[in-house]
Amino acid sequence: MSEVRLRGISKTFGTVRAVREVSLDIERGELMAVLGPSGCGKTTLLRLIAGFEAPDVGCVVVDEEMVAGPGRLVPPDKRRIGMVFQDYALFPHLSVEGNVAFGLATRPREERDALTRRTLELVGLQHKAGRPPHELSGGERQRVALARALAPEPALVLLDEPFSSLDASLRAGLRREVELILRDAEATALLVTHDQEEALSLADRLAVMRDGQIVQVGAPVDVYGRPATRWAAQFVGEVNVLSGVAHGSGVETELGVFDLGEPASGSVHVAVRPEQLELSAHHDGNAEVVAREFRGHDVLYRLRHEGGRTVLVQLPSLELHDVGAKVFVRPAPAAVTSLVD
Repeated sequence: MSEVRLRGISKTFGTVRAVREVSLDIERGELMAVLGPSGCGKTTLLRLIAGFEAPDVGCVVVDEEMVAGPGRLVPPDKRRIGMVFQDYALFPHLSVEGNVAFGLATRPREERDALTRRTLELVGLQHKAGRPPHELSGGERQRVALARALAPEPALVLLDEPFSSLDASLRAGLRREVELILRDAEATALLVTHDQEEALSLADRLAVMRDGQIVQVGAPVDVYGRPATRWAAQFVGEVNVLSGVAHGSGVETELGVFDLGEPASGSVHVAVRPEQLELSAHHDGNAEVVAREFRGHDVLYRLRHEGGRTVLVQLPSLELHDVGAKVFVRPAPAAVTSLVD
C-alpha cells in the first residue's frame, strides 16, 4: 500500500491558486522529489501534507489514516510526519542530543534514550551528542535536523530545500550522506527542491510541478529522457527543441535523422538533449561555435547553425573547439529522442 496518498488537493490564497487538483502517491520506502521553479506551489504542497495549511478541497492520507479532508484536519504533531527545514530550525539552547530527543518527550525515558542514541549513530554524530548547534558545521547541523525528524520513527519525512543554504562544495557530499541515511532508516521521504541535479540524483521518482499542477511523474531517467511537454523538457536540463518529419521509428530534422522512442508520422517536435549531438572540426561545417562554457568534466557549446537556429551541444572536455571555429554537428550514434508538444 502507498504510505501517502493525495487526492484532488487544491489551495487558494486570495486570487492565487497555489495548488490545483494535485493527486499523487508516495510508496512505502520511496524517496520522491517534487521539482519546480520558485512560486510553482511545491512548498505549499509540502505544507498541506505536513498540516501547516488546510486544503480547500481534496484529501491527504498518511499510513492509511486520512489526516486532511472533508470535515477532518489532524494537527501537524499528530500526523507521524517528520520535517527537515531549509534553515535547520535547531534549538540553540539544546545540545545535539537534546534537539534529537525533542520530539520524543512523550516516550518513556528508556525508550527515548535508546531512540536518540540509535538515531545519532545513524547520522554519524554520536561523538558530538553534547555539543551545542553553533559548534557544528552546516552539514552537521543538517544531519542533526534529519536525525530529529527520524527519531520518532515517522511514516513520512518531508525535506524542504534542505541543501539550499549550504556552499556548493558541500552539497554533493551531503546529498549522498542524506540519501544513505534515509535508505538505512528505510524511510519514506518527500524532497521539495528547485535544483534539477539534486532531484535527478536523489529521487526514486520525480514529480515536476508548474503553476500549482503536477505535469509529469516518473523515474528521473524517464522524466529527463522522455519529457511529457516542451516546458518539462526545457525546465529539466538543457534541451534543443527541433521540428521535423517523422517516418515510423525515425524523425528527419535539420541536424539529421534521430531514432524515436515511439513510432510517429507527419510533422512533429522532438526534444534533443545536448549530449545527443556530436561535433567534429570541419572548415566547411554546418555550424559555428559562438560560445563555450567549460565545466571541467564537460563543455557546453552554443552553436549558430547554418539554418539560423542556436544549437546546444555537450561534450567531454577531452578535445576543445574554439569560439569562432567551424564545426559539423550531427546526431550522436544511437541517439533516441522523444516527441514533445
